[in-house]
Amino acid sequence: MASRILTANLRLASRTVPRRTFATSQSLREPVVEALPAKRPVGAFRGGLTGFLLGSTMSGAGMYYYVMNEYRVSNELLTEDIFNLQATVQRLETHVKGIEEALPKK
Repeated sequence: MASRILTANLRLASRTVPRRTFATSQSLREPVVEALPAKRPVGAFRGGLTGFLLGSTMSGAGMYYYVMNEYRVSNELLTEDIFNLQATVQRLETHVKGIEEALPKK
């Protein structure tokens, strides 16, 4: 009797649970998606390279003008110091000549 109940339950269970099939027919598979055409990068590499070159050029030009301005200022200061030194040496020469003339010659 127990075997009859088990076989009846087994038949009932096999009817309600769908069987799982492992078929790969066309209707069960997902539709095949074709690969998209490869796009060339529009601005990623070229824009980065252009921006880098533009920034490097601009900072180089700014540095050039800054250094040239500093060079001009330091050159003017040095020229002024040289003229002051030359004037001091001339005054010293006249002072020494005056002292030499004032001393009696031996």
